[in-house]
Amino acid sequence: MSNPAPTSSLQTLSDALSDVVADAVKSVVAVHSTRSRSSGFVWRPGLIVTADEALADEGEIAVMSPGGEAVTATLVGRDSTTDIALLRADGFTAPVASLAPAPAKAGALALAVGAGRNGPIAAFGVVSSAGPAWRSLRGGEIDARVELNLSLRRAAEGGLALDASGRAFGMAVFGPRQTVLVIPAATIDLVAGKLQTHGRIARGYIGLGLQAAKLDGDGGIGAMVMSVDPTGPGSAAGVRQGDLIVKWKGECIRDVRALLRALGPDSVGQTAKLSLLRGGEPIEVALTTGERPDS
Repeated sequence: MSNPAPTSSLQTLSDALSDVVADAVKSVVAVHSTRSRSSGFVWRPGLIVTADEALADEGEIAVMSPGGEAVTATLVGRDSTTDIALLRADGFTAPVASLAPAPAKAGALALAVGAGRNGPIAAFGVVSSAGPAWRSLRGGEIDARVELNLSLRRAAEGGLALDASGRAFGMAVFGPRQTVLVIPAATIDLVAGKLQTHGRIARGYIGLGLQAAKLDGDGGIGAMVMSVDPTGPGSAAGVRQGDLIVKWKGECIRDVRALLRALGPDSVGQTAKLSLLRGGEPIEVALTTGERPDS
């Protein structure tokens, strides 16, 4: 009688990863909106987090668990700057995902788990980079920049990002040039919590249309005021169309787009001193940042 072949280390790893996916997918759902298929996960009882970028702008939304349970969902709120949307699905019985507060380290094995039309979707790779907090191109403050080296299917966007032990450390989304990024657990809990309470994330608003313009002399740049919202904070501060902003809070302007992206939730209500050139004459005004209108 021959002895059974010993289990290889690769088979052991394969079985372990399969078990990780099988456990995680219990909390992962398929999200169906108008002409859009993505994934999400149960963040709190009856509340589902998904990727805002993958969610249709309007129309009905439905969520479906891997077990086939399907319910109609309503949009609680969405924040395009952090790519987080929160849905309400009352009566949905899938278990809540347990998110870890710390992101994975570069070089660690990683999985992305979503829900497709015919069952779970899994992708396997590594954490290719893990960096500090960063600001997205749309101005969202994200607690850590984590990039995954794996092939993510479109329907899996909004699913869970896991380490090899099965710890969920964030949501897998597409970044620029189809890179796969992770929205960390800390960012999700903060933004989803605000969406649950307020239905929106407050963003700073100055009511000015700005365009970069070269300054005479030292070759620096300023921000030319191209338009002024007559009811906005800029107008209230006395800023006029044609003014050239040369300093913001006493500092030279290096990037106009970065300046506007920096108008996050913490900027609302803050007053900044602006140094302007108006018809070549220097003046200073105090501008108090308002809250960006819904429109």
